[in-house]
Amino acid sequence: MTIDFTGRVAIVTGAGGGLGREHALALAARGAKVVVNDLGGARDGSGASSAAALAVVEEIRTAGGEAMANGASVTDFAAVQAMVAQTMAQWGRIDILVNNAGILRDKSFAKMELDDFKLVMDVHLMGAVHCCKAVWPIMTEQKYGRIVMTTSSSGLYGNFGQSNYGAAKMALVGLMQTLSIEGAKNDIRVNSLAPTAATRMTESLFPPEMLAALQASDVVPAMLVLAADDAPTRTILCAGAGSFEAANITLTQGVWIGRTGDAPEQLAAQLAAVRAREGEIVPESGTAQGHLELTKAIQHSQK
Repeated sequence: MTIDFTGRVAIVTGAGGGLGREHALALAARGAKVVVNDLGGARDGSGASSAAALAVVEEIRTAGGEAMANGASVTDFAAVQAMVAQTMAQWGRIDILVNNAGILRDKSFAKMELDDFKLVMDVHLMGAVHCCKAVWPIMTEQKYGRIVMTTSSSGLYGNFGQSNYGAAKMALVGLMQTLSIEGAKNDIRVNSLAPTAATRMTESLFPPEMLAALQASDVVPAMLVLAADDAPTRTILCAGAGSFEAANITLTQGVWIGRTGDAPEQLAAQLAAVRAREGEIVPESGTAQGHLELTKAIQHSQK
């Protein structure tokens, strides 16, 4: 089976360099018409330039593909709406959205200014929200859509100095979980990609000897699978250095303690059993937690 995007229209944010550029080039190479969105700012979000996006568009066109550049900041909903309107005027549909735009303002939480926390949340989380909100009615009417969030191991598992980035990246997983449920009836599939790659964003995080093994292009296959016609939904794919994994948010079977006065002490004593991973599940929705808890309560009431 060949993954083919002929006739599809994709928007890739933050596509002027790094992972976004690789995503845009790969989608175009497989037939998609691509909107190369990039504000053209520095790694910390300062400044703006159209040069990077235009260069990627030229690469795509030189290779025989179709693309156009857009310099909207994903933090500006009106600008995002205008980008979507421009895309619809040009190509009449939007099939794929890859939320890739992001910035870094790393610092330990004790030393971090709140403005730096808020800005990172605004770009990563609200930027994705703005883009999803703008394309959602179109994908709903088409009864087709593929949305890829860019999460991170920093959000899934934590990383020193990245409380703002980690919070934003885990929030994107929460957004994915609900949008995938709400979009299911209209074949809107929403997934998350957790990349490990040497880019301008991450080059300072890895020692030089590791950078050569962490090519941004190695992450692209996971994005293509998540954006394809037969993509899964509610999947977190991890990718880096030619390796692919899946991350899951699970729920253990836990224990039932009840409403006894010493419930805190019983919980503390049985915490290892609560955390035991035998029989854990990946819930289909948030109601699974309540269902599991009520089931255990009813079972114990009947004893």
